[in-house]
Amino acid sequence: MLGEDNQKMSKSRGNVVNPDDMMDQFGADAVRLYEMFMGPLEAMKPWSSRGVEGVTRFLERVWRLMVTEEGGLSPSVGSAAPSLEQQRLLHQTIKKVSEDIDELRFNTAIAQMMVFTNEMTKAEQRPRALLEPFVLLLSPFAPHVAEELWAILGHVPSVSQQPWPQFDPALTVSDRLTIPVQVNGKLRGKIEVAADAARDMVERAAREIVAEWLQGSEPKKVIYVEKKLVNFVV
Repeated sequence: MLGEDNQKMSKSRGNVVNPDDMMDQFGADAVRLYEMFMGPLEAMKPWSSRGVEGVTRFLERVWRLMVTEEGGLSPSVGSAAPSLEQQRLLHQTIKKVSEDIDELRFNTAIAQMMVFTNEMTKAEQRPRALLEPFVLLLSPFAPHVAEELWAILGHVPSVSQQPWPQFDPALTVSDRLTIPVQVNGKLRGKIEVAADAARDMVERAAREIVAEWLQGSEPKKVIYVEKKLVNFVV
């Protein structure tokens, strides 16, 4: 780990960061989470106190998903059934975090948990069926926060004694795709189609999006990369 000046930490350079000071300021969970979020374990990377602040804000958003300002369980947390899209997001998150932990890709696991948190923040009702597995996913990264949340959700014993959540492979695949549409290699729009949409259907939808750039003329060539890209050469 490098200092904030991008140089190797050393007393002679005066760029050493005392972890005790950081934990006093931000808490052990935030410092722990930031060190895992900095990037691949094998890469050298500079310390950034602002980065710790960013991770702290993430943990605060996670907390507000479930806890009121008074410290009780939020009324938005209930037994409502999650939507299909919410279930997909949860199972995609379980799959991503589980695989990334096995491969020591902690930074991308945390990024996926941030995606989950951002989406759940938008929801007026937050089903327990989504939040409880998420707390279990968070626990190896931020054990103290996860333990508090688990208790506020009304569970005993410790979160560390719970089984790891499992994902349903059928729910990790989205039934919709977002495909970029280019004209002469330049991005001109995006279309959303069914995951099993045929090429002609995708191409028709893409033509509508970029009609003003095609100007009614027939493209010389249509490059279609299945489920990934449509490019009209004019």
